[in-house]
Amino acid sequence: MPDDYYDILGVDSDASEKEIKKAYRKIAMEYHPDRNPDDPQAEEKFKKAAEAYEVLSTPEKRKRYDRFGHAGLGQNGGRGGGRGRRPGGFQDINDIFDAFNEIFGGAAGRGRGRGRSSRSQRKRGRPGSNLRVTLPLTLEEIAEGVEKQIKVRKYAACEDCEGTGAEGGVEGGNFTMCPQCDGTGEIREVTRSVFGQMVNVQTCPKCNGEGRIIQDRCGSCGGEGRVEKEEAVTINVPAGVMEGNYLTISGGGNAGIRGGESGDLRIEIEEKPHDDFVRDGLDVYYDLYLSFPEAALGTEVEVPTLKGTARLEVDPGVQAGKILRMRNRGIPDLNGSGKGDQMIRVHVWTPKDLTPEERELLEDLKDREHFQPSPGEERPKKSFFRKVRDVFS
Repeated sequence: MPDDYYDILGVDSDASEKEIKKAYRKIAMEYHPDRNPDDPQAEEKFKKAAEAYEVLSTPEKRKRYDRFGHAGLGQNGGRGGGRGRRPGGFQDINDIFDAFNEIFGGAAGRGRGRGRSSRSQRKRGRPGSNLRVTLPLTLEEIAEGVEKQIKVRKYAACEDCEGTGAEGGVEGGNFTMCPQCDGTGEIREVTRSVFGQMVNVQTCPKCNGEGRIIQDRCGSCGGEGRVEKEEAVTINVPAGVMEGNYLTISGGGNAGIRGGESGDLRIEIEEKPHDDFVRDGLDVYYDLYLSFPEAALGTEVEVPTLKGTARLEVDPGVQAGKILRMRNRGIPDLNGSGKGDQMIRVHVWTPKDLTPEERELLEDLKDREHFQPSPGEERPKKSFFRKVRDVFS
């Protein structure tokens, strides 16, 4: 003889719907197969509890059961009936997991029965919005790559209700299936026309497409399933990024409402102005100022780099505007295909205030042969193509 459904759940025959749900939740969580692997007895108790709850939680089935017992359920007493179904309406363990997920929001039994029920796969809640923040970096940080920790003000899942919006969270038993859409989250309207049958699918207005309704809302988040808070986010920035590049952290944005998917966090790179360098692609430019004697006689100077300082030898007679190259001292390519250079732009400083003695020295030098400008010697030679063009012009 089949076990009495009230005895299986441990409740009286006049128990309320809430008492029945609470009793089922306790037994189902205790004997869930995920918590009792390789335990056939626990799995059997889990099945019986699900079967009992399926009947006693449905008013029409409960009335038939109270009047006629198991015989009153027949072959069609369960979820759609059908040959070979158990009296409670479940065909196999996957059907039980689907029902379990509908009642408890899919928190237990995840991974089981996938692909069998569109309801169990329905996304709960409404998705959260994306966030965008700016991350200022120095050229040194860009050249080396850096790990940064920033604080982001955003909506995060409420810890008190586990993001569900219901008091007690997933195991609180404060959800009921939406009566308007029968838990599907959708309202389907079928119309007929001369062109055939048309189906119009709309989001259920009663549950906003969630398929369930909260009985007791969480006091911490007011039923939204999320609260505003500040979170620390760690960002690994690769070497070689540039102004306008962005990094995306999937799911790092605002949490969704009542378990909806979180948005993304987009971090946009901003280059801080540098005291010494100006960036041009992978190269960095530095302006070196020399006195007239240094430029004429040659010198050795110490210049800053992205990795400290370096000694640079300047040849005698260097001209203002000349570019000196320090190879591989620039920014690495983001794709790892090389590294830029540090370019040194030479500027010859012209003194503004001279003493009489200094003026006399310069007066003596200005008319000498080697102090006369010879710009032709510094000009680049004509290319082959320019020579050909000059011949035929």
